[in-house]
Amino acid sequence: MEIIENKILNEKMYKVEYKNGLRAYVMPKPGYQKTFAIFGTNFGSIDDKFIHPETKEMVEVPDGVAHFLEHKLFSMKDGSAMDKFAEMGSSSNAYTSFTHTAYLFSCTEGFDESFKLLLDFVQHPYITDESVENEKGIIGQEIRMYEDDPDWQVYFNFINCLYKDFSVKKDIAGTIESISGIDKELLYKCFKTFYDPSNMVIFVVGDVKPEDVFKIVEEKVPVNKEKLEIKRFYKDEDMNIAKKRHEAICDVSMPIFMYGFKVNPKIDDLIKTEISMDILLEILTGKSSDLYEKLYESGLVTSPLGVDITLEKEYAFFNISGESRESDKVIKEIKAAINEFKKKGIDETVFERIKKRLLGDYIRQFNSVDKIAHMFMANIFRGVDIFEYVNKYLDIKVNDVEDILQKYFDFEEEAVSVVKPN
Repeated sequence: MEIIENKILNEKMYKVEYKNGLRAYVMPKPGYQKTFAIFGTNFGSIDDKFIHPETKEMVEVPDGVAHFLEHKLFSMKDGSAMDKFAEMGSSSNAYTSFTHTAYLFSCTEGFDESFKLLLDFVQHPYITDESVENEKGIIGQEIRMYEDDPDWQVYFNFINCLYKDFSVKKDIAGTIESISGIDKELLYKCFKTFYDPSNMVIFVVGDVKPEDVFKIVEEKVPVNKEKLEIKRFYKDEDMNIAKKRHEAICDVSMPIFMYGFKVNPKIDDLIKTEISMDILLEILTGKSSDLYEKLYESGLVTSPLGVDITLEKEYAFFNISGESRESDKVIKEIKAAINEFKKKGIDETVFERIKKRLLGDYIRQFNSVDKIAHMFMANIFRGVDIFEYVNKYLDIKVNDVEDILQKYFDFEEEAVSVVKPN
């Protein structure tokens, strides 16, 4: 059992990596009422082409398979896993992202039984032809719901501006047409490949003893089996964007825009780059920035701008978003502010203030087991230790942020997505 510690945070994690490749982590939080557990696999919507580990055949799956399989795993031979969690007094859920799928629950009592259930239903799929056909209708409704969601549309249209071929441009849930090609055999092929323990992680946070958690893991998971080698394939994607702009019409009262940049994912220091970019975007667009004050006073925006940074091993981008009746004017002002910072540099006093505030925001997340668990799962499959953020924050200098400004704000690779009212 390895102990991972950060003295600044005053937190510890206990880790065991088993012969089968499964990694299990426990972060004890003595005195906390709620306990949170996640069982995740490194299988998301971008994983659409791979080698089947038994037949060695090349498998190419339709869009939406990872999300479809997430839905189906809750079906058990003797009922629904979600219903069983509810009967135990636990709250359960799951989600699929571009890169991973996670199954989770939280509880205030009866952790052991809920944890055993989590490990059971994720490892033992019960999928029938009839249930697959029924699920198509349910997921079809979910897809139509997202098609009517303006925030979802502006986001995916933005990604489609950035990427020409890479699978991140495809909707996580797929399309009505793509899910029609999913069957039981295909789901089992994906399960056999990506739900192997070697491709999975367990994380528990709460008032628990690490040795008790690991004991249950060892009872429920075949920890001594051999590791599985997974071969997946992604389409090559250059750094040129697909197109500069996309406009769509949705049922919104105010136009929504998203403006941002494609980034080369070959980044030497992922955490340092992410923190530097986060500080920079807050200096540039935050509520205390000169830009936001100017936009607000001129009536171009009435609410704060949003920012999103996505830095994965396979793809990377960042964006600024908001609501405005004159989005092109807002984007013009954003670009002018970027150019101004490029010429004059960043005020060190402002940098230190923003850095301290964001560091404080990060540290406060460790007061919530929910936030810790989601933060852990968002980072583990991209090789990032959540304890390392604090150390990196303390080491960041103003010139690191200025380097990000010069390197990544390339107006040649910018894109705009706008959703306008009917």
